[in-house]
Amino acid sequence: MPQINTCLKRTFTIFNLFFAIIGGAIIVLALLCQSLTNINGGNMEGRTTSLLILYVVGGITMVIAILGAYGAHKESKVCLIVFLVCMVIGSLLMLRAGIPSAIVRPQLEGILEQKFRQFVPLDKASDEVKNIADALQTGMHCCGLFSYTDWEDEIPSSCLCNEEEEMEGLCKAADYTRLLQFRSQKLVYAKPCFPMLMHYVLLMADIVLGVIFTLAILAVLGMMLSSIMIHQMRYPERPTLLMHVPAIFTTPPPKYEELHNPPQY
Repeated sequence: MPQINTCLKRTFTIFNLFFAIIGGAIIVLALLCQSLTNINGGNMEGRTTSLLILYVVGGITMVIAILGAYGAHKESKVCLIVFLVCMVIGSLLMLRAGIPSAIVRPQLEGILEQKFRQFVPLDKASDEVKNIADALQTGMHCCGLFSYTDWEDEIPSSCLCNEEEEMEGLCKAADYTRLLQFRSQKLVYAKPCFPMLMHYVLLMADIVLGVIFTLAILAVLGMMLSSIMIHQMRYPERPTLLMHVPAIFTTPPPKYEELHNPPQY
């Protein structure tokens, strides 16, 4: 005889299906981040940890969703208890990660700007920084982090515009002196790279915050549903929710009733 309410079981199954979709979306997001940040032929240095966290969170989310759906379908108290414990731990972890991240979010642009200014001038930076800057300039059609003057007297070819881009108004003239011998003029991309890069960084930060708080809300909802099902399995004869109408809203019985004596003939 089933111990869990059928409607509740279906609701919990739909919840876990949605939970599994969220886990799959996190894995897809990790794959997308890996492809978008794949610079210089798949160099994973500096981003392996972040991608690994996304893959692990997505995989664990899908496994927990499958565990919860199996526990509800088979009415397994052990699976539901494990699911409940995972939801409690998951909600605490999500809140622990999400609240500080939301506090740091408005300061992120200033922190990154201060860090990126340490690489200027770019022509005197390390080869790795130059290669990354060249890749950004080629992909985003920009020049320099904050201005083309970040390159001082050695503007690379990745900054230069072609005739098509000049007609579209994406270029501007850059005067520079090379080796202090002669003055020349080049057409370079008008936009710097840092504002364009920050747009994608802030967008990614907002997506991550959205994922964290969505998982936190789903974890709390999962705690509630699994707790109700465990309660029904532990006390199958006791109703889960008792709805009583307060006495003040009920119509009291009359204090007296008028008696009608039948007529006597």
